Amino acid sequence: MPPRSRVAVVAPSKGLCDLVHERRRHRIPAWSLLAGAAALLVAFAAVWWTDGALIAPANHPIGPPPGDLHAEPVEFRTDDNELLRGWFAQGDPPKGGVVLLHGVRSDRRSMVDRARFLTSSGYSVVLFDLQAHGESPGERITFGYRESGGARAAIRYLRRRVPGQRVGAIGASLGGAACLLGRQPLDVDALVLEAVYPDVRQAAINRLRLRFGPMGEWVAPVLTIPLETRLGIRAGELRPIDGIRRVRSPVLVIGGTQDRRTTASETRALFDAAPDPKELWLIEGAAHVDFYRYAAEEYRRRILEFLRRHLDGRQGSTLNEMQRAVLPKRSPRRRQGAARRGGRGSYDPRVARTVSRG
Repeated sequence: MPPRSRVAVVAPSKGLCDLVHERRRHRIPAWSLLAGAAALLVAFAAVWWTDGALIAPANHPIGPPPGDLHAEPVEFRTDDNELLRGWFAQGDPPKGGVVLLHGVRSDRRSMVDRARFLTSSGYSVVLFDLQAHGESPGERITFGYRESGGARAAIRYLRRRVPGQRVGAIGASLGGAACLLGRQPLDVDALVLEAVYPDVRQAAINRLRLRFGPMGEWVAPVLTIPLETRLGIRAGELRPIDGIRRVRSPVLVIGGTQDRRTTASETRALFDAAPDPKELWLIEGAAHVDFYRYAAEEYRRRILEFLRRHLDGRQGSTLNEMQRAVLPKRSPRRRQGAARRGGRGSYDPRVARTVSRG
């Protein structure tokens, strides 16, 4: 008999089988990859749309000034020949004058209440629409960068209308950033900054956190990169905290303790970066709101007190030189010690936290 053929069947090792099954279990389905790619595309499109909405012009008709303001319509141009429209109200010399700069996607009308109490106190006032806002044309909102040219143009116009008198500026949010960005900060004799972001990257994170929660911090870089592409402005150029270090006038920095867009710690950092003389007012309970409407009586009192000290009855542009001559120079060690102690000032728990130096 011929020998029977034998077929040896070798069972695969247990380890090899486990490996095959393990890979099958962890294989990502094709539909999951497609869904993830689609989600990324949707997220990118949403960010791109958000970028476009943030920088889109906010132009609209304004109409005539309120009758009780006794203001006249005015126009002036920036160094780049951009047209700006606003109102001018004449005060009582030699009180000086003040330029009012509104927040993002707003217009000069948001500053009318401030203009009323300033003109009633004798100050001349310019309130105008920043570029790409209200009746001032413009292609894009640039978070204070190009708006800074409008701020400088408004100061030049005010100086022509009140020759020989001191001038100041009050800037809210975007308007405050415009006072600090660009080639140099505003050349004024008194400066008030309200809810001004120190750095655009952190400003983006704060706002995205409000919408997306903790994920906002991860989305922020995706937001700022397209902004740089569309605006042609690097994020490093949108840092008001760098500009405030070069301010040569007395400055009053105002923020809200409950502001989640420009936090109290960021407002304090902006204040710490400013040279003396300076003052800090943190309004208890205030969010990112119109501070005048939130605490009208205290706001009016503090603003008028600040302006009286630095504008009233003085001439020319020599206030900074006078202060440098009168104020004692502080060594870096003494300055750091004063910052740790919180400076001089008072605290009213019902209204505000105050620190003043200089």
